[in-house]
Amino acid sequence: MNSGPRRPAAPRAAAILIFLLIFAPGGAVAETLAVHDMVVAADPLAAAAGRDILRAGGSAIDAAIAMAVALTVVEPESAGIGGGGFLVHWSAQRRAVTTFDGRETAPAAALPTRFLDAEGRPLAFYDAVVGGRSVGVPGLLRMLALAHQRFGKLPWARLLAPSIRLAADGFAISPRLHALLAEDRFLARNPAARRFFYGADGSAKPAGERLTNPALAATLRAIAERGADAFYGGAIAQDIVAAVATADPPGDLAVGDLASYRAEERPPVCGRYHEHRLCGIGPPSSGAVTLIELLRLTEPFDLRRHRADAEAWHVFAEASRLAYADRARWLADPDFVRVPVTGLLDDGYLAARARLIDSAHAHQGPAEAGDPPGRHARDWGDDRAPELPSTSSLAVIDRDGNAVALTASIENVFGARIMVRGFLLNNELTDFSFVPEDHGRPVANRIEAGKRPLSAMAPTLVFDAKGALELALGSAGGSLIITDVAKTILAIIDWQDGIGAAFALPNIGNRNGATDLEAGPDSAALAAALAARGHDIRLNHRPSGLAGILVTRQGLEGAADARREGSVLGD
Repeated sequence: MNSGPRRPAAPRAAAILIFLLIFAPGGAVAETLAVHDMVVAADPLAAAAGRDILRAGGSAIDAAIAMAVALTVVEPESAGIGGGGFLVHWSAQRRAVTTFDGRETAPAAALPTRFLDAEGRPLAFYDAVVGGRSVGVPGLLRMLALAHQRFGKLPWARLLAPSIRLAADGFAISPRLHALLAEDRFLARNPAARRFFYGADGSAKPAGERLTNPALAATLRAIAERGADAFYGGAIAQDIVAAVATADPPGDLAVGDLASYRAEERPPVCGRYHEHRLCGIGPPSSGAVTLIELLRLTEPFDLRRHRADAEAWHVFAEASRLAYADRARWLADPDFVRVPVTGLLDDGYLAARARLIDSAHAHQGPAEAGDPPGRHARDWGDDRAPELPSTSSLAVIDRDGNAVALTASIENVFGARIMVRGFLLNNELTDFSFVPEDHGRPVANRIEAGKRPLSAMAPTLVFDAKGALELALGSAGGSLIITDVAKTILAIIDWQDGIGAAFALPNIGNRNGATDLEAGPDSAALAAALAARGHDIRLNHRPSGLAGILVTRQGLEGAADARREGSVLGD
């Protein structure tokens, strides 16, 4: 793809739909080619909701809204209206990128010591996650409403109709949902969740059983009729606050926290990689800044000559080590912290950081954060927030060439394990640093009232040298989202891979510690080759959740990560 993929030819009367199966560590990647438009989501029923909206004349934003809300019903463990997200939009007519921030906020009562015990030590992860104190003010609906106001075509109520039907009529429990229910140790402690997800004997409801959610259907009807305001005030808001207050342990979310929440339209963060332009969401997401920094740090090593070999992955891991060191030091909510985005992406700074990478040997021990140019408010300590994989990502391109990459989350699987009105509440406050100070220095990502926690979500749009849209992409996977997205972009741009083949490559990255490598058929050989270069290898089976659409000469080429149960639909 040295010259980049080409935009599809003019639409033909008959749609092209080709399904391919490509081997991946997690199974087979579903890859689809279409002419007019396309949607990708982590669940087939959510994807169908988006496709139906496009067929009804909806925009890319409309389809993304329909899918994001539908995930509340069919992928409750990962995302939904009880959480938040980030959205990146491309307007083909305006030739402009717009980004929306629907990240959760800390309650007004939140203090920096929220996740410390009586002796000042950080709580164990699940002691912090489970219960009311981890719940942030949900932001997804406000974000979707703001995006709809800017770029929607169909009425708001029409976009929620597929989700209302799914909740009322029910859906078959997927194998993935059943497995997660069976494995979880905490969800059944919540009476509403226990009644909904588990049988009388306490066992998880089996895969294939129909799960209806009349409480969620009623909630969504209210939101369809009265807009997002129905969620952030009145009976729904009161029930959310009551559920948090009566959880074990309780939280301090207040009605006023919900009423005052605002989604934000933020400037996109864009940067080049070779001749391509990448655009994504800026802080409080670290996605775009860290992604662009990581990829730029690989450029001096000309990875085009090393297709997915040990040398390429060594450089990739070392670049991610440095990028994550900067992430931990400098990135946080820009409304609270002066974040040096421009300095971190400065050409001279990146060139100096790249010179720290030894092409033959791994750096031993954690790398130091750099000192990017520009003024900083103070010398920050390093973030220590344990981010585990969850989340959901989707992508859309409509018939007018508009595109959306959206990533949504309730953070950990099943969030705070609190169910109210048919949906689960997030535990996003555990994305703040549990430790507010590091060696006497304040941590930029410490908890403060009204603050948004740092995120790794990285919905991304890629453009060719002429400014034409090439790729809409995102992933699930906790703090490793960034490396999963970077791996995919590297494979498509440097190695000319199709999107399915790029997804199928092993997930790998280094968050400034051990090098994480996805276990798979060829992982032993790669692990040995990296270990010989000094890497401390940590094999894992964590599921990514890549979702993307590549614009090619033949049409729109979409793929859903085989590590989940995603679907690609196009006309």
